Amino acid sequence: MITAVDTSVLLDVFGADPTFLERSRNALRKATADGGLIACEVVWAEVAGFFEPPAAAVEAMDQVGIAYDPMTRDAALAASVAWRRYRRRGGARTRVIADFLVGAHAAKRADRLLTRDRGFYRSYFKEVSVFDPSRR
Repeated sequence: MITAVDTSVLLDVFGADPTFLERSRNALRKATADGGLIACEVVWAEVAGFFEPPAAAVEAMDQVGIAYDPMTRDAALAASVAWRRYRRRGGARTRVIADFLVGAHAAKRADRLLTRDRGFYRSYFKEVSVFDPSRR
């Protein structure tokens, strides 16, 4: 089983989040045991922004076992469709397209998405199973 990983879960672990560290770490362990972990370039860029230098993120991602899995054209187009649907439903402009790219990548390239943002992804990417470490 391939699990795409969202930025929030990785920052829980890399930033030692006091609320979600253990649950996110355990979820990563379970996902690793179930199969491979992947993240698209959007997640890699967001995570690298929290490292100095950003290249240090490569070592951290390698230690966790997350493969760099670039976005396909089909995933990018699926993200645009979901974003347009979101806007037509009255979605605020504060939600950036990056979330749609992450969701579409997971829907096209993985069996599930490891994320704490379960409501958004479940609404716009029903075809992907959501694995939420914040739920007990």
